[in-house]
Amino acid sequence: MNIDEVLTRGVDKVLPNKEELADLMTKRVIRLYEGFDPTGVQLHIGHAVGLRKLRQFQDLGHKVIFLIGDFTAMIGDPTGKLSSRKILNREEVLENAKAYKKQAGKILRFDGENPVEIKYNSEWLTKMSAIDFLKLSHNLTYSQIIERDMFQERIKQGQDVFMNEFLYPFMQAYDSVAMDVDLEIGGNDQTFNMLMGRKLMRNILHKDKFVMTTPLLTDSKGVKIGKTEGNVIGLSDQPDEFYGKIMSLNDDAISPCFNLLTDIPSTEIKSMEQQIKSGENPIKFKKLLAFTLTKWLNGDSSAQRAQEVFEKTIQAGEAPAEIPVFRLSSLPNGSTIIDLLEKSKAVASRGEARRLLAQRGVAINQLPITNIQLPMKTLKTGDIIKIGKRKWLKIL
Repeated sequence: MNIDEVLTRGVDKVLPNKEELADLMTKRVIRLYEGFDPTGVQLHIGHAVGLRKLRQFQDLGHKVIFLIGDFTAMIGDPTGKLSSRKILNREEVLENAKAYKKQAGKILRFDGENPVEIKYNSEWLTKMSAIDFLKLSHNLTYSQIIERDMFQERIKQGQDVFMNEFLYPFMQAYDSVAMDVDLEIGGNDQTFNMLMGRKLMRNILHKDKFVMTTPLLTDSKGVKIGKTEGNVIGLSDQPDEFYGKIMSLNDDAISPCFNLLTDIPSTEIKSMEQQIKSGENPIKFKKLLAFTLTKWLNGDSSAQRAQEVFEKTIQAGEAPAEIPVFRLSSLPNGSTIIDLLEKSKAVASRGEARRLLAQRGVAINQLPITNIQLPMKTLKTGDIIKIGKRKWLKIL
């Protein structure tokens, strides 16, 4: 990709303007970053939009920082929240962040020539004394932060704005100062926080910082893709599961995903849109999307296998050739189907198991289970359990 493409495709805005940033990029290597607060264990395809953009800058030879917000994750980013987030402790945050490098490494290059640098914002924020914090906070005003639309909405609804939420934009803004960057990248829902960083850079370092916002990965209804209720499409999901989750997206997610997550030319994407409007079955293009993204993250052979599994198990309704085995001996006496689903990690929680069972989404030998407390002593070797649309277990 050339500079113009990097600053245009998959970009919402460049502030103050892309022409000045393009000019700077032709003159010297710039220093840029995106921050990721580890409030959960998975990076998902919503995160992949920004990670792709970081990789493009890396490929152009610029210095990229992958910032893990281990300190700010303990404060809680109020962005998009009309109620306060759960406060995480340091142990929870570090546990969540354990696999971030491995997951991000599917897109970024952390070794070889011009490797991406990993930083943690606890490096500087934990060292800041109370007096340092108070002095630095003098660079931003109450009116600048309280004007945030989300805070105003809470006030209108008579809800509280907690001090940790009020101070969060300042703490995130200080990351830019501590790393002395030229550019920050983030989703357009982070615009307020990133502009606070721009103001802080100007006031403390007397330097301008560029801000690049990327569109959120959403369908036509504005529903976020990648972190929908109970169905996170994780970068580290197994290829078969990842492919299947992409196929389960609504048809109106096809174009946004192609635009933001692939290099397929815009003319081809527009042609697909026109064909769908003219009556072409969207599954043709959704399968291309699922294959393209699975190949990107897992390689060609994994994508080929994932597509074959999907065509056999979902489209044709057959059981896959290779089914994970679960040994009943690993369960204590008196266990139920809920215990099996939880122990086998076929579900994320007992609550999800109950929900699937209530919806008749779990079947034994193709017969839906109607008793959510089904005792495991009724199962026998060779029984096949199907969980949801894409998960299978063979009993021993």
